[in-house]
Amino acid sequence: MATSRDGHGNPSSQREPGQGTGDQVRRNLKTRHVSMIALGGCIGTGLFMTSGSTISKAGPGGGLVAYAAMGLMVYFLMTSLGELATHMPVSGSFATYDAKYVDPALGFAMGWNYWLNWAITVAVDISTAALLIQYWLPNTPGWVWSLLVLIVIFLINALTVSAFGETEFWLSLIKVLTVIVFLVIGFAMILGIMYHPAAGLKNFTYKDAPFVGGFPAILSVFLVAGFSFQGTELIGVTAGESEDPGHAVPKAIRDVFWRILLFYILSIFVIAALIPYTSPNLLGAADGNIAMSPFTLVFQRAGLAAAASIMNAIVLTSVLSAANSGAYAATRMLYALAHEHYAPRIFGRTTRHGIPLMALAATTVVSLATFASSIFGQRIYMWLVAASGLTGFIAWIGIALSHFRFRRAWVVQGHKVSELKYHAKLFPLGPILALVLCLVVIGGQNIEAFVSWNWQEIGVTYISIPLVLILYLGYKIRHHTKIVPLDRMDLSPSSADYSL
Repeated sequence: MATSRDGHGNPSSQREPGQGTGDQVRRNLKTRHVSMIALGGCIGTGLFMTSGSTISKAGPGGGLVAYAAMGLMVYFLMTSLGELATHMPVSGSFATYDAKYVDPALGFAMGWNYWLNWAITVAVDISTAALLIQYWLPNTPGWVWSLLVLIVIFLINALTVSAFGETEFWLSLIKVLTVIVFLVIGFAMILGIMYHPAAGLKNFTYKDAPFVGGFPAILSVFLVAGFSFQGTELIGVTAGESEDPGHAVPKAIRDVFWRILLFYILSIFVIAALIPYTSPNLLGAADGNIAMSPFTLVFQRAGLAAAASIMNAIVLTSVLSAANSGAYAATRMLYALAHEHYAPRIFGRTTRHGIPLMALAATTVVSLATFASSIFGQRIYMWLVAASGLTGFIAWIGIALSHFRFRRAWVVQGHKVSELKYHAKLFPLGPILALVLCLVVIGGQNIEAFVSWNWQEIGVTYISIPLVLILYLGYKIRHHTKIVPLDRMDLSPSSADYSL
């Protein structure tokens, strides 16, 4: 039994996990749901579509180095988030941790920025889904398909959290199986088992390979690789509705490591070995051309005639998964903001199935408005999308800061690391490395714009930074918040127990 609390932090009636009241979510996500969400969460267009362009820019060696570095950073971030989430599993996840362990104003800024990011991203995803469907039905209006996809996403999230978890489980499983099949076929071609002569590793020494363009090229690939890993922080959000976060979250963190190694590093290796970095087709993937996806090229080379159509279906699956998880993440963040008194109380209310329906409705309205702006106001749409561009990296900075201060406060207040249910490895190297790399990636987003002092380009690229600063400073000035002292930090796992 767990002592639950109302929206003001006051103790309320006790209940078993999984039961819901008028302002609490349910712990109905099974360990297999959380693990598969972790395993397939960031497998999407970043891997299926833009991975080829990274090889063309930095060569096979440069692409592998960039993805390995970003993968290491994401692993450390997820271990940091895992330590926080197992100690205090809440739906607000890192925004709640930012408020408790750094500054309430930071939690306010991070929470609202993250909610807006995902609400906008859902609109982008439903637009992309329409384009993919039109691959088979070119004479149908795209807005009809986008609207239909949005309705389906709303219904899935409005039913039960189990419906969301089950949907994500099967959508992620399709992506995972696709990558496994790709790797088996790829290595069979490299070794000459199903392709003669054997492809071997000659592409790694072709012309200027394995490294092309030096460090600037690798840095530019850092940006692409970093965006490919966006969404992994969803593990922390799902912890608030996991049946057993103490078991499910650490297992999901381990899955993140193997996902990075197996899906990204090996996939980049196979693509680099089978397709020369000079191939113009690799650049086509960056333009969103399904037929030119590096996965499509490898499948076609293996003799699979319907490769383009199959990959189109798989990428559509990835986009639907991204929209589904985006709606979930935004809804739970708005729900948590309401319980932290950062948003109107109505968004903290739930249905009898534990669904924050008003928060979901508000998220859907913003997504629909953003989608409408793509039709009627392209300039507004461009700025909205730009505003969400760096949010993932900004959220990651918040995770690293929260974990660093939490662990320091834990020791300052006389606790031992062994008392934690799960503790991140290599502290403090992990959060410090993640923090530095995030700052490097954010700063390097559009260096060319600073060289030419193109203010419009600078504004479009970096608009999310002043947005977060305005939210942070505005709340801080109005409520006179201060950075939480380490010796006074509330480390109680039940202090934000509204999701338990």
